[in-house]
Amino acid sequence: MNPAPPAPSGKAGRPYQSPRRAQAAAETRATILATAMRLFLEHGYGGVTVSDIAREASIAVPTVYASTGGKSAILATLIDTAQRDPIVEATLSAVRDRRTPHDVIRVLAHGVRVDNERYHDMVQVMVAAATLDETATATLVESDRRYRQDLAQAAHRLRDLHALRPGMTLDRATDILWFYLGHQAWHLLVADRQWSWDDAERWLGEQASTALLDPGLEQRAPTRARRRRARPREG
Repeated sequence: MNPAPPAPSGKAGRPYQSPRRAQAAAETRATILATAMRLFLEHGYGGVTVSDIAREASIAVPTVYASTGGKSAILATLIDTAQRDPIVEATLSAVRDRRTPHDVIRVLAHGVRVDNERYHDMVQVMVAAATLDETATATLVESDRRYRQDLAQAAHRLRDLHALRPGMTLDRATDILWFYLGHQAWHLLVADRQWSWDDAERWLGEQASTALLDPGLEQRAPTRARRRRARPREG
Protein backbone atom coordinates (compact mmCIF):
# COMPACT_ATOMS: atom_id res chain seq x y z
CA MET A 1 0.00 0.00 0.00
CA ASN A 2 1.48 3.31 -1.06
CA PRO A 3 1.83 5.95 1.67
CA ALA A 4 -0.55 8.87 1.44
CA PRO A 5 0.95 12.08 0.11
CA PRO A 6 1.73 14.67 2.76
CA ALA A 7 -1.11 17.05 3.50
CA PRO A 8 -0.66 20.57 2.16
CA SER A 9 0.63 22.99 4.76
CA GLY A 10 -1.66 25.79 3.63
CA LYS A 11 1.30 28.11 3.04
CA ALA A 12 1.91 29.26 -0.50
CA GLY A 13 5.45 28.64 -1.61
CA ARG A 14 7.55 31.69 -2.36
CA PRO A 15 9.92 31.67 -5.32
CA TYR A 16 13.50 31.86 -4.13
CA GLN A 17 15.34 34.98 -5.23
CA SER A 18 19.09 34.80 -5.02
CA PRO A 19 20.61 38.11 -3.87
CA ARG A 20 23.54 37.51 -6.21
CA ARG A 21 21.22 36.89 -9.14
CA ALA A 22 19.22 40.03 -8.35
CA GLN A 23 22.41 42.08 -8.11
CA ALA A 24 23.66 40.68 -11.41
CA ALA A 25 20.34 41.52 -13.06
CA ALA A 26 20.47 45.08 -11.72
CA GLU A 27 24.04 45.49 -12.97
CA THR A 28 23.06 44.17 -16.39
CA ARG A 29 20.16 46.61 -16.57
CA ALA A 30 22.40 49.52 -15.55
CA THR A 31 24.97 48.54 -18.18
CA ILE A 32 22.30 48.43 -20.89
CA LEU A 33 20.89 51.82 -19.94
CA ALA A 34 24.31 53.49 -19.76
CA THR A 35 25.37 51.98 -23.07
CA ALA A 36 22.13 53.00 -24.76
CA MET A 37 22.47 56.58 -23.53
CA ARG A 38 26.03 56.81 -24.80
CA LEU A 39 25.06 55.46 -28.22
CA PHE A 40 22.02 57.75 -28.45
CA LEU A 41 24.28 60.73 -27.83
CA GLU A 42 26.96 59.57 -30.26
CA HIS A 43 24.75 58.44 -33.15
CA GLY A 44 21.29 59.84 -32.48
CA TYR A 45 18.25 57.85 -31.42
CA GLY A 46 17.39 56.88 -34.99
CA GLY A 47 20.93 55.67 -35.69
CA VAL A 48 20.98 53.07 -32.91
CA THR A 49 19.41 49.61 -32.86
CA VAL A 50 18.90 47.16 -30.02
CA SER A 51 21.56 44.99 -31.65
CA ASP A 52 23.99 47.91 -31.44
CA ILE A 53 23.24 48.33 -27.75
CA ALA A 54 23.66 44.60 -27.11
CA ARG A 55 26.95 44.44 -28.99
CA GLU A 56 28.44 47.48 -27.23
CA ALA A 57 27.30 46.20 -23.83
CA SER A 58 28.55 42.64 -24.58
CA ILE A 59 25.09 41.31 -23.79
CA ALA A 60 22.86 39.04 -25.85
CA VAL A 61 19.99 40.72 -27.70
CA PRO A 62 17.29 38.61 -25.95
CA THR A 63 18.78 39.67 -22.61
CA VAL A 64 18.41 43.33 -23.55
CA TYR A 65 14.73 42.85 -24.36
CA ALA A 66 14.15 40.81 -21.20
CA SER A 67 15.91 43.33 -18.98
CA THR A 68 14.85 46.71 -20.36
CA GLY A 69 12.55 46.16 -23.34
CA GLY A 70 13.06 47.64 -26.78
CA LYS A 71 14.65 50.93 -27.73
CA SER A 72 11.64 53.12 -26.92
CA ALA A 73 11.21 51.38 -23.55
CA ILE A 74 14.88 52.07 -22.77
CA LEU A 75 14.40 55.76 -23.54
CA ALA A 76 11.26 55.90 -21.37
CA THR A 77 13.20 54.32 -18.48
CA LEU A 78 16.01 56.85 -18.85
CA ILE A 79 13.55 59.76 -18.77
CA ASP A 80 11.63 58.33 -15.82
CA THR A 81 14.87 57.94 -13.87
CA ALA A 82 15.73 61.57 -14.55
CA GLN A 83 12.33 62.76 -13.37
CA ARG A 84 12.75 60.85 -10.11
CA ASP A 85 15.97 62.71 -9.33
CA PRO A 86 15.84 63.97 -5.70
CA ILE A 87 16.47 67.52 -6.92
CA VAL A 88 12.85 67.67 -8.10
CA GLU A 89 11.26 67.03 -4.71
CA ALA A 90 13.92 69.08 -2.93
CA THR A 91 13.07 72.06 -5.14
CA LEU A 92 9.32 71.69 -4.65
CA SER A 93 9.79 71.38 -0.90
CA ALA A 94 11.84 74.59 -0.88
CA VAL A 95 9.14 76.33 -2.94
CA ARG A 96 6.49 75.34 -0.42
CA ASP A 97 8.61 76.62 2.48
CA ARG A 98 9.47 80.05 1.06
CA ARG A 99 7.58 83.02 2.49
CA THR A 100 8.28 85.67 -0.15
CA PRO A 101 7.39 85.49 -3.85
CA HIS A 102 10.87 86.46 -5.02
CA ASP A 103 12.36 83.64 -2.95
CA VAL A 104 9.83 81.20 -4.46
CA ILE A 105 10.95 82.06 -7.99
CA ARG A 106 14.63 82.15 -7.01
CA VAL A 107 14.67 78.62 -5.56
CA LEU A 108 12.48 77.34 -8.38
CA ALA A 109 14.78 78.77 -11.06
CA HIS A 110 17.83 77.29 -9.34
CA GLY A 111 16.34 73.82 -8.90
CA VAL A 112 15.05 73.72 -12.47
CA ARG A 113 18.43 74.90 -13.72
CA VAL A 114 20.23 72.08 -11.86
CA ASP A 115 17.82 69.52 -13.28
CA ASN A 116 18.13 70.83 -16.85
CA GLU A 117 21.90 71.08 -16.63
CA ARG A 118 22.14 67.52 -15.34
CA TYR A 119 19.86 66.00 -17.97
CA HIS A 120 20.14 68.38 -20.91
CA ASP A 121 21.63 65.81 -23.28
CA MET A 122 19.02 63.23 -22.37
CA VAL A 123 16.19 65.68 -23.02
CA GLN A 124 17.60 66.49 -26.47
CA VAL A 125 17.72 62.77 -27.28
CA MET A 126 14.08 62.50 -26.26
CA VAL A 127 13.04 65.50 -28.36
CA ALA A 128 14.83 64.09 -31.41
CA ALA A 129 13.37 60.62 -30.82
CA ALA A 130 9.85 62.04 -30.71
CA THR A 131 10.14 62.95 -34.40
CA LEU A 132 10.83 59.30 -35.29
CA ASP A 133 8.91 57.12 -32.87
CA GLU A 134 5.28 57.34 -31.66
CA THR A 135 6.19 55.76 -28.33
CA ALA A 136 8.95 58.33 -27.86
CA THR A 137 6.42 61.04 -28.69
CA ALA A 138 4.17 59.73 -25.92
CA THR A 139 7.17 59.72 -23.56
CA LEU A 140 7.89 63.37 -24.41
CA VAL A 141 4.26 64.38 -23.89
CA GLU A 142 4.14 62.67 -20.50
CA SER A 143 7.48 64.16 -19.48
CA ASP A 144 6.28 67.66 -20.36
CA ARG A 145 3.02 67.08 -18.47
CA ARG A 146 4.88 66.13 -15.30
CA TYR A 147 7.26 69.08 -15.73
CA ARG A 148 4.34 71.52 -16.05
CA GLN A 149 2.63 69.86 -13.08
CA ASP A 150 5.70 70.61 -10.96
CA LEU A 151 5.81 74.22 -12.16
CA ALA A 152 2.12 74.54 -11.29
CA GLN A 153 3.00 73.91 -7.65
CA ALA A 154 5.10 77.08 -7.72
CA ALA A 155 2.21 78.97 -9.31
CA HIS A 156 -0.05 77.77 -6.47
CA ARG A 157 2.48 78.97 -3.90
CA LEU A 158 2.63 82.42 -5.51
CA ARG A 159 -1.16 82.59 -5.46
CA ASP A 160 -1.22 81.59 -1.79
CA LEU A 161 1.17 84.49 -1.12
CA HIS A 162 -1.20 86.84 -3.01
CA ALA A 163 1.71 87.68 -5.29
CA LEU A 164 0.36 87.10 -8.82
CA ARG A 165 -0.58 89.99 -11.06
CA PRO A 166 -4.24 91.03 -10.71
CA GLY A 167 -6.51 88.76 -12.74
CA MET A 168 -3.80 86.19 -13.51
CA THR A 169 -5.09 82.61 -13.37
CA LEU A 170 -3.10 79.61 -12.21
CA ASP A 171 -3.12 78.21 -15.75
CA ARG A 172 -1.68 81.45 -17.12
CA ALA A 173 0.94 81.58 -14.37
CA THR A 174 1.96 77.99 -15.15
CA ASP A 175 2.19 78.84 -18.85
CA ILE A 176 4.53 81.73 -18.05
CA LEU A 177 6.72 79.51 -15.86
CA TRP A 178 6.82 76.94 -18.67
CA PHE A 179 7.82 79.67 -21.15
CA TYR A 180 10.70 80.94 -19.02
CA LEU A 181 11.80 77.77 -17.20
CA GLY A 182 10.83 74.96 -19.59
CA HIS A 183 13.38 72.85 -21.49
CA GLN A 184 13.36 75.05 -24.59
CA ALA A 185 14.33 78.23 -22.75
CA TRP A 186 17.43 76.63 -21.23
CA HIS A 187 18.42 74.98 -24.50
CA LEU A 188 18.03 78.22 -26.45
CA LEU A 189 20.20 80.29 -24.12
CA VAL A 190 22.82 77.73 -23.09
CA ALA A 191 23.20 75.44 -26.10
CA ASP A 192 22.24 77.74 -28.97
CA ARG A 193 23.46 81.10 -27.67
CA GLN A 194 26.31 79.86 -25.44
CA TRP A 195 25.15 81.55 -22.23
CA SER A 196 26.55 80.17 -19.01
CA TRP A 197 24.10 78.24 -16.84
CA ASP A 198 24.54 80.86 -14.11
CA ASP A 199 23.65 83.73 -16.46
CA ALA A 200 20.68 81.84 -17.86
CA GLU A 201 19.38 81.05 -14.37
CA ARG A 202 19.69 84.67 -13.27
CA TRP A 203 18.05 86.17 -16.35
CA LEU A 204 15.22 83.65 -16.67
CA GLY A 205 14.38 84.02 -12.99
CA GLU A 206 14.26 87.80 -13.32
CA GLN A 207 12.04 87.64 -16.39
CA ALA A 208 9.68 85.18 -14.72
CA SER A 209 9.41 87.45 -11.69
CA THR A 210 8.62 90.48 -13.84
CA ALA A 211 5.98 88.61 -15.83
CA LEU A 212 4.28 86.96 -12.85
CA LEU A 213 4.44 89.20 -9.82
CA ASP A 214 2.06 92.00 -8.95
CA PRO A 215 3.95 95.32 -9.39
CA GLY A 216 2.15 96.59 -6.29
CA LEU A 217 4.03 94.12 -4.08
CA GLU A 218 6.92 96.52 -3.57
CA GLN A 219 4.59 99.32 -2.49
CA ARG A 220 2.57 97.09 -0.17
CA ALA A 221 5.56 95.58 1.61
CA PRO A 222 6.68 98.80 3.40
CA THR A 223 3.06 99.49 4.37
CA ARG A 224 2.71 96.08 6.00
CA ALA A 225 6.01 96.58 7.81
CA ARG A 226 4.87 99.96 9.17
CA ARG A 227 1.60 98.45 10.34
CA ARG A 228 3.43 95.71 12.23
CA ARG A 229 5.68 98.26 13.93
CA ALA A 230 2.70 100.47 14.79
CA ARG A 231 0.70 97.74 16.53
CA PRO A 232 0.37 98.51 20.26
CA ARG A 233 1.97 96.01 22.55
CA GLU A 234 -0.42 93.99 24.69
CA GLY A 235 -0.26 94.41 28.45
